[in-house]
Amino acid sequence: MKALFDLSIVSFSGIELEEANDALIRWGHKMGALHRGNQGAICHGVFHGENLVAVTTTSTLIAARVGGGLSELTRENTCELSRLCADRPGLCRVALRLWREFVFPTLNYEYAISYQDADLHSGNTYRFDGWYRAAYARSGKDTRSGRPGRNKWVWVWPATDFKQKAA
Repeated sequence: MKALFDLSIVSFSGIELEEANDALIRWGHKMGALHRGNQGAICHGVFHGENLVAVTTTSTLIAARVGGGLSELTRENTCELSRLCADRPGLCRVALRLWREFVFPTLNYEYAISYQDADLHSGNTYRFDGWYRAAYARSGKDTRSGRPGRNKWVWVWPATDFKQKAA
């Protein structure tokens, strides 16, 4: 008897930054490709068969501390989910959950943060995955592209651990 749903057609694995950036550009991510000097990134992709359908990129923090008054989140204890993007709606939630369950625990950080553009997105992707909206921040002008700063929410994982320490 043939299975109604064969999970072997979906996979989640590490990819190169170049492949992630190509997808970010192709899918029209508002921040574009990830360019952080020589920092690099840890990138993963969700594949449907041979086709890349979602990406995550993990980076070290640019600043020594997270913005929005979250000074306890530092480069030493926090990583950034710097990009989350998919080729169609609904797959960002899948990629985020896979990243949180399987990638983040291997990174040796206490916390993960992700900045959500306050003007473009509702934050539901993070909220529905159990992240904590911890702060509001405004970035300065991008020195490489000249783009103006953005209004953004800072989401933190794990939410319960952070809320307890912040209280």
